[in-house]
Amino acid sequence: MKLPLPPPSIDSLIAKAADSDERLTAIVTAAIRPTVDGKYRHWDTLRQMTPPGDLTTEEWWLGIKLARGNLWHSLPLTDSQGRNFGYCMPDPVYEMAHLVDRQASGEIAISEVVTSPEMRNRYLVSSLIEEAVTSSQLEGASTSRAVAKEMLRSGRQPRDRSEQMIFNNYRAMNAVRSWKDQPLSPDRVLQLHRIVTDGTLDDPDAAGRLQRPDEERVRVFDRATGELRHTPPPAEQLPARLEAMCAFANNEPTEGFLHPVIRSILLHFWLAYDHPFEDGNGRTARAIFYWSMLKHGYWLTEFLSISTILKRAPGQYGRAFLYTETDGLDTTYFVLNQLNVICRAIEELHAYLARKARQVRETERLLRQADLNHRQIALLSHALRHPDAEYSFRSHQTSHGVVYQSARTDLLDLEQRGLLNRRTVGQRFVFRPVADLSDRLAAR
Repeated sequence: MKLPLPPPSIDSLIAKAADSDERLTAIVTAAIRPTVDGKYRHWDTLRQMTPPGDLTTEEWWLGIKLARGNLWHSLPLTDSQGRNFGYCMPDPVYEMAHLVDRQASGEIAISEVVTSPEMRNRYLVSSLIEEAVTSSQLEGASTSRAVAKEMLRSGRQPRDRSEQMIFNNYRAMNAVRSWKDQPLSPDRVLQLHRIVTDGTLDDPDAAGRLQRPDEERVRVFDRATGELRHTPPPAEQLPARLEAMCAFANNEPTEGFLHPVIRSILLHFWLAYDHPFEDGNGRTARAIFYWSMLKHGYWLTEFLSISTILKRAPGQYGRAFLYTETDGLDTTYFVLNQLNVICRAIEELHAYLARKARQVRETERLLRQADLNHRQIALLSHALRHPDAEYSFRSHQTSHGVVYQSARTDLLDLEQRGLLNRRTVGQRFVFRPVADLSDRLAAR
């Protein structure tokens, strides 16, 4: 990824404009907004665009920076020289934050197919697995999704480093779910890193601890070109910086109101910027983001995989960091990038659930045309919405008011057709829907 061209010095642009009352008036009266065509442009992009009116590109940029200055909020996060990062609240931030508020929290019926606790739990597990896999793949894990999902669902032990990374991520995601009502502390961050990196580091001693001053500081390089992209703060600063990050995570007051989704995104940025660990910084940062979102009541986050979106366009993720560092420590670029990722993940989840709902309805329609009796059709219709339900000869008999032999014949027939699995519990048979019931019914 090519490094963005740093913007010209604002002080020099102001000094130049101040030499001419005419040019200063032209900039001020141009009604320049903080965005261009609805986008928060960096100088590297803006310099290739045509400025409005008779303004030069530099004058246009100065006008944009002045407009952004009116929206600027300082953050407790600083760079290694003690300069504060900050963010702006242009219209696209408000718009996407509102969308997340509306669709990821509160009492929202996301789909008829997750109304049952069993189905909701199944979708939740699938989402946690998806995030565990793709978050690891972002950082080099090479195991296929199919193999990784088989490992996590079956409970078998990881066979190599890639599988271990995915297994660790799955444990970490479950951990942050259980911590959502508890404050974040340095010890908890170190514990999370220990979970994420267990058995995957060249130096096992580095798991769950900050880098030390006597170690070579980890830096970030472009994977394609090998060029240096980020030098994090020195190790001597890490303990104090981690304390400050945890205070921020626990809703330490900021300059003006800070929207909880933006706070969560900035936590992600904070840990990734500090890069306090030998490895696993990205995975730990994303896990802390999930913790913060759940802490603030965005329950739908449990069903989202932001890493799936990030994996499709890793360049945009990296560029958001570079734009921030090269433009006055303005984290708005990263905030907008992550808000877009969250909104896309929500959109894809709703589309996926809508497809599943249609599939269930279509499968039920096909059931009514199948060579099954009405009792079997009712049981399978129930099973489509309750994949963890259990049935017995006695329960089926009671539900439909038939003799024992009819109930027995119904369930054994469904087992023979490959639609139910049978197991013995004590002295009775118990039947459960096959895992791919919907697909099998559709194929019939």
